[in-house]
Amino acid sequence: MYLIMPNPFFKNTGPHDINYLLTSINLKGQNFSNDKITDITDLSSAQNGEISFFHSKKYNDLAKLTKASYCLTTENLKSILPNSCKTIITNKVLLHTAQITKIFYPDSVTDNYDNTVEEITKTEHKDKVKSGKNVLIGKNVTIGSNCLIGHNSIIEKNVSVGDNCVIGSNVIIRNSIIKNNVHILDGCVIGKKGFGFFPDKNSNFRYPQVGVVIIEENAEIGCGSTIDRGSLSNTIIGKNTYLDNQIHIAHNVKIGENCIIAGQVGFAGSSTLGNNVMVGGQAGISGHLKVGNNVQIGGGSGVIRDIPDNTKVMGYPSKDLKNFIRENK
Repeated sequence: MYLIMPNPFFKNTGPHDINYLLTSINLKGQNFSNDKITDITDLSSAQNGEISFFHSKKYNDLAKLTKASYCLTTENLKSILPNSCKTIITNKVLLHTAQITKIFYPDSVTDNYDNTVEEITKTEHKDKVKSGKNVLIGKNVTIGSNCLIGHNSIIEKNVSVGDNCVIGSNVIIRNSIIKNNVHILDGCVIGKKGFGFFPDKNSNFRYPQVGVVIIEENAEIGCGSTIDRGSLSNTIIGKNTYLDNQIHIAHNVKIGENCIIAGQVGFAGSSTLGNNVMVGGQAGISGHLKVGNNVQIGGGSGVIRDIPDNTKVMGYPSKDLKNFIRENK
């Protein structure tokens, strides 16, 4: 069970009147009472007074239990939501969700360089952290005891680093919560916005990224890896999980505990891995999938469907390992 927490770093402009939100995104003809909406979030963490979205049957179980007061959804899916949730019908659920998110969090769309950073020698961390040359630290950064930071690394604004962490050289981190005993090796980029937008011939509409990256205790992130922050939920790397070099973790991905991910693996957005999962090099995991506990995925595999617990798969599309071996003798 993953803890979904509000982003502590982006300012919420709410509450907003529900009719103001719908009028602002040109979603007309659905007038409600003048309810005040305090936030927009995912189905599982939404509470009374908040708005969420439901666009795929993959999330039926979450939709049935959501506590959201309002939900953007389609005509075909609305009956799955509880009676306590008022439905807002649209055939562009994700686009309208993005537009409302931008109203609540207007500063979450861009990721320009952090102009608040200072040389670590000029900050409160100078006598507390062992660091190399040209290390920069932004505002609202906390760093625990006994940490090391390598040359030319930048801890941009809005980062929390626990105790006994080692951050390599040429690393950039923002919008992240890093727990104790984490190792982040050279050349990583963590907490930047994910690759989410709606194509348009004139100007693509960016999906706001208001989540964070959470790296749990005793994890290790290999050289040159990129971990995108979440959009409406968080990107999570579980305890004692080790990532090899040059791995990409897209927004909202959640990786469990004690996982081992080999080099050049890519995870598309919003997929979830259980505990004790092993993934071979250059495998690819598509978006919005669920990989169970104790799963082994062979190198070079392409995962395009959910994988149940205690399963070994290989190939593209990935299939049971015994069947793969039998077909490729």
